[in-house]
Amino acid sequence: MYPGRLDEKGRIKMPAAFQQYFSALPEKKLFVTSLDRRIAQIYPMEVWRQNEKFFETYRDNPKLAKKVAFNAADLGIEAEMDSQGRITFPPELRRELGMEDQTVRLFAYRGRIEVLSEKIYEERKREAIGTGPEDVESLEAAGLN
Repeated sequence: MYPGRLDEKGRIKMPAAFQQYFSALPEKKLFVTSLDRRIAQIYPMEVWRQNEKFFETYRDNPKLAKKVAFNAADLGIEAEMDSQGRITFPPELRRELGMEDQTVRLFAYRGRIEVLSEKIYEERKREAIGTGPEDVESLEAAGLN
């Protein structure tokens, strides 16, 4: 979990570990969006293309897939990390998520970077504090190392 801040131009400087990860990717394009209009995500394009295929082929609840795909398209933009390790967020996304000139938290999860506003970070932190030893043991029994 890394702290960050969107500057006045909507750019966020990536921590060194994320810069190295993105720089090592064969394709430099990223997709910046939100699936739920609460949390921003930064996807490597290869991962985002897998999501697009998922939306096209998901048959259990196609209406849900269509809504989530709409959110992603409505708020999303292709981006690249600049030479100073910054990624620009589209204005619509910043406004919708209340991230303009705000402190955020960056969290690597499942092939993407989640960008949490302070409000969402605090909500998640309160939920996570309720995690007990039995919860961890359950995950370890399921294969968590």
